[in-house]
This record gives sequence, C-alpha cells and structure tokens, in this order.
Amino acid sequence: MKNVLVIGAGLSGVTVARQLAHRGCRVTVIDQKNHVGGHCFDYEDSTGIRVHKFGPHIFHTSNKRVTDWLSRFTEWVDYEHRVVAELKSGEFVPFPPNLNTMKFIHSDDIINTFYRPYSEKMWGVTLEEINPNIFHRVPMRQDFEDRYFPKSSFQKFPKYGYTNLVSEILSHKLITVKLGTPFSKEMMFNYDFTFNSMSIDEFFDYKYGMLPYRSIRFHHKVYQVEKLTIFPVVNYTNNSSFTRRTEWKNFPGHGFNGDLTLVTEEEPCDFRDNDFQRYYPISDPKGENRILYNRYKSEIPSNMVFIGRCGMYVYINMDQAISSALSISQKVLLEWGAV
Repeated sequence: MKNVLVIGAGLSGVTVARQLAHRGCRVTVIDQKNHVGGHCFDYEDSTGIRVHKFGPHIFHTSNKRVTDWLSRFTEWVDYEHRVVAELKSGEFVPFPPNLNTMKFIHSDDIINTFYRPYSEKMWGVTLEEINPNIFHRVPMRQDFEDRYFPKSSFQKFPKYGYTNLVSEILSHKLITVKLGTPFSKEMMFNYDFTFNSMSIDEFFDYKYGMLPYRSIRFHHKVYQVEKLTIFPVVNYTNNSSFTRRTEWKNFPGHGFNGDLTLVTEEEPCDFRDNDFQRYYPISDPKGENRILYNRYKSEIPSNMVFIGRCGMYVYINMDQAISSALSISQKVLLEWGAV
C-alpha cells in the first residue's frame, strides 16, 4: 500500500486521489483553502441562490471517458451555454459574434468592439501581444450558431453543484482530507509519492524567477429586482475595468428568489495584486514563460509529479484537467504495478 500526498483539492487533485484510493493507495489530500473544489467551489448564498465563488464554471466536453467517470459521482442538469455582449447602445448581441451580431456591428469593427477591449483587460497587454491561440477558443462565426460551445456534445451542470460533486469523489475510506493546511516540504518525507497542483515556481522558491499569472477580483452585488436580464453571462464592450457579469439565478438549478437577484462582476488583474491568487497561466507569443516552466520542470523530484493548471502551467478546461489527471494517475499506477 503506497502512502500518497496530493497537494490541492481541485478537480485535478481529487481525480488523482480517487483513482489511487480505488487501487489501494492511502491518500492524504491537503489544501490551504478552507473548502474543497478549488476554483470550481460553489455554495448557496443566504439569498437562496447558488454562486460559483471564483466565476462561472460551465462543464462541457466531448470526452466520454471523462463524463462516464464523473457520472459515478453526480446527476446532471442540462444546460447549453450562450453568452451575449452588451453594446454601448444597450443592445445585447450574441458572442462569439455570428451573423446576427453583424446586423448591429460591421464585420470590420468586430475585433475592436469585442475582442480588443475584453482581451486587453483580461490579459493586461495589447491585443497584438496576446498569443493568437487564445482567440481560437472563441472564434467568429459565419452562421447563426449562438451556443458558446457548439462542438461539445456534453454540456451540463452537476445537479447538486460542484462542491457536492468533489465531496462525493473524495468520499472513500482510504482518502483523508485536510483543509486550511498549507504545504511545507517537510511533509514529503512522510509519503512515498506526491502529486502537486501548486505553481511549480512557488515549490522551487522562485529561484529562477516568477511565472506570471492573471487573476480576477470578483465583485458580488445584490439588486432588489427579480432579474436584471434573462441572460446568465453578459460580456462588456465598454472601457471599464470589468470584463463581464454573471446573474446566477439565470443558470438552471441555481435557485430562485423573487425579490432580488445576485450578480457577480469580474475585474481582471495581475495575480500579485490579488493576494497571489493564480487563475490563468499566460501563454506569450515567444514562449518565454514555457521556457521558464521547463527549467523548473527539469528539477522535479523523482517521487513527485505536477498536475493541473498551475502545476503544468497550461490554460485547460475542467474536462481537460480531469482527463489529464486520469491519464497521469494511470501512468503512475502502471509504474507501481498497481493496475
């Protein structure tokens, strides 16, 4: 029986923990936060409305392996994500831009209306300095498709929320969870192996320099009206510091309150200006950040593997994080002869 430490109770960490426990490993999961779920943590507000503390998380995938695995731990609520952008005129138009959008904005103005203001606020640099691969996530359309993830065959919410889903994954007799527990290197001596989802430069005490991240400040507001709009997510095209707002009750299964509505606005910033809360690794066009990551990667101890967005310094979705964690845990178990 291997004795394993998992650093981080986000989706990557809990997936690894469950897979290893299923194969007879004794697993301890630690997290410096006081809750499980990492950045997909959600909760029911005192208003009776469910909120995703770290911004809206929309589960979508075409990876059946991932959906089959997750469905062991949750039921689902159907949902197809649609986003609108609010123009200066007050009109709401589909985003990513489609042919309906172009009834309001000329095709020559699409970049400067939608992509430039949002992206420059999001990444903190000019549009020309952003890796073009970022735009492939939300391409312009030459049809009337208005779904945000039209290529994903599975789009749903976990019926009882992400926190419940993660708690179910961790519900195993060989898994111990310790919250409010920061990692220290001395812990590793008590375990045979460590799966690490912390930022790799932090683990190595930034000896080669600090990897940059973007972060988000979340501003929660209550309005004394039943609803502001019918839209769950509205992107801004203005010059304010905010990129978008989420009106939580407009998501299915997220509660209802007829007297008020709960809205969250997002304000991107450098992670150093937000208590080192890391959300988005930065993919620069020249690849310098990846070079720095690989320099750290070359020194990873033989009894450790890094996982997740921060551990691998990659901008991946929830399904990709789970798929990667399933593959990594399978590889390690094979090496141990435990499969």
